[in-house]
Amino acid sequence: MSAQFYEHSGEAGSSSAGTLRILQLYPRDMNIYGDWGNTLVLTRRAQWRGYDVEVLSYDPGDELPGDVHLVVGGGGQDSGQERITADLQARSADLRAWAQGGVAMLVICGLYQLFGHRFLTGQGSEIPGISVFDAETVAGDGRLIGNITTTSETFGTIVGYENHSGLTTLAPGQAPFGRVRSGDGNNGKDGTEGALAHRVIGTYLHGSLLPKNPAVADWLLQGAAGAAGLEWVGDAVAHPSLDGAWADKARAVAMSRPR
Repeated sequence: MSAQFYEHSGEAGSSSAGTLRILQLYPRDMNIYGDWGNTLVLTRRAQWRGYDVEVLSYDPGDELPGDVHLVVGGGGQDSGQERITADLQARSADLRAWAQGGVAMLVICGLYQLFGHRFLTGQGSEIPGISVFDAETVAGDGRLIGNITTTSETFGTIVGYENHSGLTTLAPGQAPFGRVRSGDGNNGKDGTEGALAHRVIGTYLHGSLLPKNPAVADWLLQGAAGAAGLEWVGDAVAHPSLDGAWADKARAVAMSRPR
């Protein structure tokens, strides 16, 4: 069985800057936090910059497509993580090679945990990860939930919504995605949120993340263009939808709300 395929062409009447291939990873089992919204944002922002976009979907048992430039994976319950474990392990060498080769990736919550070394569940079982990040996660007793604001030298202020019971610890030397300004982050103690390695972002921020954080979306797309061997169509593009006004309003509202 092959991966499900969707095609999205660029803006009507525009000349193409090339084609970007976006792969949704395990959407059947790991897509409970509006993660499809992240794919939509990446697709639209790529199209506004003049790229054609092909969106593919991969679930256990499918044939993993080649020549992928950007991977998006979402969150799921422990049961969802367990359902994909064998397939994820079988694909681990491919995914690590993609990451090391510059393929851009965004993995949220459950898949973020499995991109580390392992996840220890509340029942005491171990779900192995694929070690893209130097991190591991253990199940906590309660939930870390609410609006969260973080800061990053690369992305500036990042806003989102966290909802997780897993407690992730980064190894020394593993860069976080951001530093917590308001909220809990990876574990509620060390002030880190998410992880960043190569062109791969792991994070607990839901909501969806990218509509409120276009700088993160464009960083991923720039990496995807590089992986595709295409020139990055940057800020010279004057498409009106790239002005960020609606995103700024959404960010302001999110940051004003109590946890």
